[in-house]
Amino acid sequence: MIAAPAAHLVDLTRLVSRQDKGALTGIDRVERAWLDHLLSRPDPLFGLVRTRLGYLLLDRRGAALVSDLAPGRAGTGPDDLTGRLTRRGDPARGRAEATLRRVARARIAQPFLARALRRHLPDGGLYLNLGHTNLTARTLRGVARAGLRAVVMVHDTIPLDHPEFSRAGTAAAFAAKLRAVADHAACVIHLTQATRRTTEAQLARLGRVPPAIVAPLGITPPHPDPAALPAGLATAGPYFVALGTIEPRKNHALLLDVWAGLAQGGGAIPHLFILGNRGWADPALLARLDARPAGITVLHGLPDGAVAALLAGARALLFPTRAEGYGLPPLEAAALGTPVVCSNLPVLREVLSEYPVYLDPSDSYAWLETISGLAGGSGGTGSGGHVSFPSWDEHFNAVLSQSRYLP
Repeated sequence: MIAAPAAHLVDLTRLVSRQDKGALTGIDRVERAWLDHLLSRPDPLFGLVRTRLGYLLLDRRGAALVSDLAPGRAGTGPDDLTGRLTRRGDPARGRAEATLRRVARARIAQPFLARALRRHLPDGGLYLNLGHTNLTARTLRGVARAGLRAVVMVHDTIPLDHPEFSRAGTAAAFAAKLRAVADHAACVIHLTQATRRTTEAQLARLGRVPPAIVAPLGITPPHPDPAALPAGLATAGPYFVALGTIEPRKNHALLLDVWAGLAQGGGAIPHLFILGNRGWADPALLARLDARPAGITVLHGLPDGAVAALLAGARALLFPTRAEGYGLPPLEAAALGTPVVCSNLPVLREVLSEYPVYLDPSDSYAWLETISGLAGGSGGTGSGGHVSFPSWDEHFNAVLSQSRYLP
């Protein structure tokens, strides 16, 4: 039996990059949850941040500062010349990196990562990459040469399974990341058995499938805060919520079609609140949203308490996604007892069991009929099926306990 790891080195590049980028995404929240958990443990903790000039190695104090810098907590310090020169198009990230340079345990040029890690970290620890950022062959190879075992969370392989839902060039970039995982990872964390199957199918094509840990993400019960809602928001009548970044795979176009159909019906139109930042979307969809369709309001940047308050009062969360890695929004809605209408995807069935109403994400008529029925009902209760809510402690313990036995 291999002893517990002597240290944890967690990659914090993604969190640092999120300065001034709006509300945290689901992947951002996972990385921050892991960081906060590791900060609560007594094990030696280090952070790694890749910059344009190499890497910053942080000790526990520096890692705690990243947690404080995460959006919604605290601000950065002043920038420096290096930040101004290397992050001209992203000054907030430049200031964050400057803040961390001032407390970094070491600044490491890219070719010397393994040497620096051997100098500062005990042998036999874990490198945790939890956010798909800094997944490069150079980084993972350097980590391995330093005597650390790379444990990588692959949230999904949507860019390879469904390139039509990704920006141009995303599939090729993601393929390079997955190649690095196949070649160098000691272990892959999968969030569900469904995502394990799709991820391992892609890894098998690359010639190596690393050992697996399946660990569903924890759910933090939402805390509604009606006082955080924008003043004058029309929530008196029946309304629905769609939650997620505005991008093709989230299938907002179907909801716009449904609301256009409701408007043509001549009766009262329930309201739809679309909550999410604009990711990438085709101009036609954005033009439809900008035209302010009847009964639809788009909101972005709401605090968590406001999002939870809207979810708690909704007739249902609508989640017509065409591809998903896990499904945090419907789980959070279910935790509030809010009905869920979602796509009939294997990953959502695994996570949500019989709680939602499942529909084909291409069948706008079925969505219109279901939404019309819910709008005319009482709302406010779940769909009747049971759903299990995993805890963060279960997730962390599953990963860290099984990681102890990695070769």
